[in-house]
Amino acid sequence: MVSTEEVRRYQVDPNRKFFSANHEEIERGLTTDIYFIRALEILRFLKLDATEVTAEIFARQAGVFAGMQETFNLLKDKKIKLWSLSEGDLFQPKETVMRIQGPYNEFGVYETIILGILGSSSAWATAARECREVARGKKIICFGSRHIHPAVAPVMERAALIGGIDGASCILGAKLMGQEPQGTIPHTVIIIIGDTVKAAMAYHDCFPPDIPRVILIDTFKDEAEESIRVANALGENLLGVRLDTPSERGGVSPDLVKEVRVRLNQAGYSHVKIYVSGGVTPQRIDLLSREAVDAFGVGSYISDASPIDMTLDIKEVEGKPIAKRGRIPGKIENKKLIKLL
Repeated sequence: MVSTEEVRRYQVDPNRKFFSANHEEIERGLTTDIYFIRALEILRFLKLDATEVTAEIFARQAGVFAGMQETFNLLKDKKIKLWSLSEGDLFQPKETVMRIQGPYNEFGVYETIILGILGSSSAWATAARECREVARGKKIICFGSRHIHPAVAPVMERAALIGGIDGASCILGAKLMGQEPQGTIPHTVIIIIGDTVKAAMAYHDCFPPDIPRVILIDTFKDEAEESIRVANALGENLLGVRLDTPSERGGVSPDLVKEVRVRLNQAGYSHVKIYVSGGVTPQRIDLLSREAVDAFGVGSYISDASPIDMTLDIKEVEGKPIAKRGRIPGKIENKKLIKLL
């Protein structure tokens, strides 16, 4: 998109199946704000659209940087120079996280898109890091895809992995990071079958040995009782039990974890691990990781993270320092930036 008239002529297919932008639409600038199209048109009218500028991006709050790879993919064929933090780097408020240098018409219309990529991805990575930091080395899996639009679920889970967690349940999100997706089975299967042990046995009979046998134990009966029933049925084949007790029943408490652990040990199943999911936050991870929890499934805390406010400023025009009022003119150096283009 390069002009207001082109935008006017553009028509959306009324039979479009999904409303999310595809790759071509993002590259065409169809998800940008209209004012960047108008800005480019004005500059082209004045023959200033190819003006050499330096733009810098900074964040309003601290976080973990993610989204660099998608931004690089968007800009790699443009006639620009690009510097950036690496994905997974920590950044502070007002720290320069990315610098773009080149003719304005090469990248200006993508400002909205770049800020959206970086702001959302960095927020998810930051939320994941918050969970990681209080887990005392316990394993963390992202279960957040069900909470957001499927078009961006893989982006979210990829960012969570960059933030430092151990795995992701979303198939595409995990595959993008060279991993296999991780997860067990939903309550749905157990409810349809009508018995947790029958579901556990079917799980065991269906899948090859390399698929971990981790069974939900909160569907029908007391969790401690159900854990023993499942352990008796699967024996050494049972890797773990998952506690997902709903908030209506008080959620997963430290005392519940203690009881399940003791009862499993007393029955001779000390090898069985305890997994916890459902409403897991850093505060709950901090509390429950003091107990015999071996792994956590975190969903909405990561997926619901509000985007980190990213801002792009023009800092040089034709090599001369400049800035809007209240900002420092000229480049703000950051030794952590690496040159990508």
